[in-house]
Amino acid sequence: MDKADLLTFLRSHRWAIEATASTTLDPQAAIIGIAVTNHLELVFDTLASSRKAANLRINPRIALVIGGWNDSDPRTVQYEGVTDFPNGAELDKLKQVYFAAFPDGPTRLSWPGITYVRVKPAWVRYSDFRSEPPVISEHRFPSA
Repeated sequence: MDKADLLTFLRSHRWAIEATASTTLDPQAAIIGIAVTNHLELVFDTLASSRKAANLRINPRIALVIGGWNDSDPRTVQYEGVTDFPNGAELDKLKQVYFAAFPDGPTRLSWPGITYVRVKPAWVRYSDFRSEPPVISEHRFPSA
């Protein structure tokens, strides 16, 4: 699977399961709405008071699973990356990507503590279990 195919797959999904680690190394997971940039970065919103935001401010590493929860489409992506909390013009660009995927996103701008997280890919594994053997491709991104 090349980058264009991976981008198409990721953009066909609006939801991901994210996992972070607490300061005591307890695993914590949640479902989040995601948007995808042309650079395979993921963007999501959350409250600054959420466990995931607190975890990511201390340890910016995150793991996500995208797809795979529909029996009729057993394709999935495991995505590991490094997060940041952009601001200024960079944040404005990322919000536009997010709002294109979630048109209701601007209604949350008035929420106290709403914040946006960007995930830069470090390792991505695409698995397609529709064939035997499955089609599996891994991608590493050394800049993350």
